[in-house]
Amino acid sequence: MTPSRALAAALALPAAALLLTGCLSGEDAPAGADGERVLRLDYAYYNIASLVVRDQGWLEEDLDGVEVQWVLSEGSNKANENLRAETIDLGSTAGTPALLARANGSPIKVVEVYSQPEWSAIVVPADSDIEGPEDLAGATVAATSGTDPYFFLLQTLDEAGLGLGDIEHADLQHADGRTALEQGDVDAWAGLDPHMAASELTAGSRLVHRNLEYNSFGTLNVREEFAEESPDLVQAVVDAYERARAWVADNPGDAAALLAEEAGIDPEVAERQLTERTHLDNDPVPGEDLRATLDRLLPYLVDNGLVRSEDEAAQALDTLFLPEFAEQAAQEGTG
Repeated sequence: MTPSRALAAALALPAAALLLTGCLSGEDAPAGADGERVLRLDYAYYNIASLVVRDQGWLEEDLDGVEVQWVLSEGSNKANENLRAETIDLGSTAGTPALLARANGSPIKVVEVYSQPEWSAIVVPADSDIEGPEDLAGATVAATSGTDPYFFLLQTLDEAGLGLGDIEHADLQHADGRTALEQGDVDAWAGLDPHMAASELTAGSRLVHRNLEYNSFGTLNVREEFAEESPDLVQAVVDAYERARAWVADNPGDAAALLAEEAGIDPEVAERQLTERTHLDNDPVPGEDLRATLDRLLPYLVDNGLVRSEDEAAQALDTLFLPEFAEQAAQEGTG
């Protein structure tokens, strides 16, 4: 049903440490308790780059006079809520929720594509009779509204000639969806790693429908106002993300151990998420690959009443990307 899309060429990742030149600008940026500028960003278990940047302390080390504050995002919907409430300046989501947020008036821009994950699938209990999308008719299915697993579910239903009206949708946060599945409170779950991998390995849950193209890219998003006031800090974060992606490529075992520790999951679960279902060799610059994925999903946003019109959603897509930060990071990494 969906057009095939070639994976982006392997990225030449930066090997040098993050460097800042001159004095930091942006006097209008938020001030900390001691009059320092403040950089507020999220970390998430679905975003290994964020965990590495936070664990290594690169931003705290390299940004003199800047207080770095970290906020946990439990899902794309939570990251978008925090961006809209201005409790964070940069947040990580899937690409589709980023588009949805902008289409509904949230002034955010995508500044980097940090991964191409297969982080969602349709999951059922080990003894379930559900074997594929067509069997979801009449089932109770958990999925977190406004996140990639939710859009994965919509596309899966469409593939089977079904719609939301043909199922009972349980709007649960990702971890709660896993619990509901394993306790038998729902028939199926549009899962998200690492919860999905953990359920596979600890409860015997089965992935009955997978499709990489139904997963949108992982995107790092910034509040427009913050990007205008503090472009140096945005560049520092994007540079650190690229440094983190290189670090993960060089230290896959340590990355899996970090994910396991942060998320409180078994190392085997973390390894499955990172080695089998997370691709970090994508082009970090928000461009045609991401746009093609989001353009294909526009009708789903409209048909399910998630945006007011396809024209508004298309306009949001036309203004969603802010590529210069990732372009500079990539240029420095290859130079």
